[in-house]
Amino acid sequence: MESPFEVVIKREVLEMILGSARALHPKETVFLLRGESTANKVTISEVVVPPFATYGRGFATFPAHMLPIDFSLVGTAHSHPSGDPTPSTEDFNRSMGKIILIATFPYQQRSDVTIYDREGVKLKLQVT
Repeated sequence: MESPFEVVIKREVLEMILGSARALHPKETVFLLRGESTANKVTISEVVVPPFATYGRGFATFPAHMLPIDFSLVGTAHSHPSGDPTPSTEDFNRSMGKIILIATFPYQQRSDVTIYDREGVKLKLQVT
């Protein structure tokens, strides 16, 4: 299936996500993605550490009811220490916004990141 929209991320934001995943490995990490969204493009400009986040082996979570209303959130990002970039049912159920970013071990480069829409369609990622 063709990518329904383009995703653009700032290089320093991507490097921060990968660096955090390396630092917490083998635990998962989780972030909220802030930026702008239109019908055919999502631009990720910064990450937000969710309040009261919990990081563990095989999971990372946060209490969604503790988040303030923020219309600039475009998605979520988390790591998969297993190296498998496939989103789980839990990933889809806990996602927010239009996209899900998954960083996989060894968290070193662009190829260790996969982006999906809320339907599970893989999206193209442009780093600026």
